[in-house]
Amino acid sequence: MNEAIPVRGPEDPLEPPWLAGWRAARANLVPGFIVQVVMIGTVLAYFHAPSIRPLFDKLADWKAEWGFLYSAVSGVIAGALIPELLRIAVFQKGRPRRRNLGNFLFASVFWGLSGMQVDLLYRMQGVWFGQEAGLSTVIKKVLVDQLLYCPLIAAPQGVITYDWRAHHFSRKVFSGFFTTAFYRRSIFPTLFANWVVWCPVVAALYSLPGLLQIPLFSLALSLWVILFTWMSEQRTGQTSALSPRK
Repeated sequence: MNEAIPVRGPEDPLEPPWLAGWRAARANLVPGFIVQVVMIGTVLAYFHAPSIRPLFDKLADWKAEWGFLYSAVSGVIAGALIPELLRIAVFQKGRPRRRNLGNFLFASVFWGLSGMQVDLLYRMQGVWFGQEAGLSTVIKKVLVDQLLYCPLIAAPQGVITYDWRAHHFSRKVFSGFFTTAFYRRSIFPTLFANWVVWCPVVAALYSLPGLLQIPLFSLALSLWVILFTWMSEQRTGQTSALSPRK
């Protein structure tokens, strides 16, 4: 699944969108690599470390019992609660602000619904291609995930939703969203940047039993959001420090 973190489009109108995406991918190379290593290590641990298998079994039991509710709650925790707590604890020195509540409520709705959406995608792919983790099955699922679901649903909804919020939920901005120019400028760079990170991650996820895919997707999302939040706040702080004082 592509967790579409919006990235800046081409700085030069003539710059190819893939180049803007490559700039974003390079900027996030370290956090992306960390997430990939952790997820591949987790899959290897599942298959080759019997001592921790009970932990995986417990996660699968919780997912089986709670279904879509588990997906929604885990999405909220990974995509909304963790980054906002990190922002308060580290970058705001433990001092909550009013905007933190707004950030959390907005992100909770988005990531809760996204968690259920990803769960539905995984279930549908299990029906279409089966639950076996053979190479051909994993490849089919990754291709559907990254070349159909992400370009048509995940990336557009992520970019549009966060752009809409950035424009204070004004309806006027919608006229510019559903155009070829917007897709080229904003969606494709986001897609390219996220492909670099998430293709290996989703391949690892689809190698696991169905009931473990959402729990470990949540782990990957948590790591990615923590690292992305950390880097974003660091960049914001550096920009603020370099800005002229008034």
